[in-house]
Amino acid sequence: MSSEDDNAPQDAGAGSPPGADRAGTAESGGPLPEPLRFFGTTWVDRDDGYRARRVGAAAGALAAAVASCLVLRFAYQGLRIAEPGSFVTVLVVVVFAVCSALAFRHTWDGFGRRPDPGHRADLRGLLAVGFVGSLLAYFFRSLTEAPGEGLHRREYEEALARHRKRSARRTGNPSRKRRRP
Repeated sequence: MSSEDDNAPQDAGAGSPPGADRAGTAESGGPLPEPLRFFGTTWVDRDDGYRARRVGAAAGALAAAVASCLVLRFAYQGLRIAEPGSFVTVLVVVVFAVCSALAFRHTWDGFGRRPDPGHRADLRGLLAVGFVGSLLAYFFRSLTEAPGEGLHRREYEEALARHRKRSARRTGNPSRKRRRP
């Protein structure tokens, strides 16, 4: 069995958050932390270049947001050249602003709790239009922690506590337990 097979995620079971009850490695026997995008599992102990990855994620999200704003500016200039009228121009600007604000809020809330997959699918188009807001939320969260770290840390600590409680050793042999009449 290779080391890739040892780290393969196991089925967490129905009703529990992903990664909450993953099977541990042969050495530890406990739950494994769920990896984060760009960070892997370095968020657990904040080692192996965690701070550099956070700075890189923040810089990358900010650079992508700036580049996206430049693309939106070119689109706005193209709209102005076409001269569709002030109503359409204002409508496009308002739509991008509102969608960006909603995408920011949705992304920010997703760092603290697991989003509902059905609700997320309903908002897919809106979130695609407001991609700048999602990038900015990722940037601002990267300034304080790895995006999603708080949620994953809370779930991981709960899984560790459940594992410790389940694996607490009993004293004596339960089959030799005396029965009271």
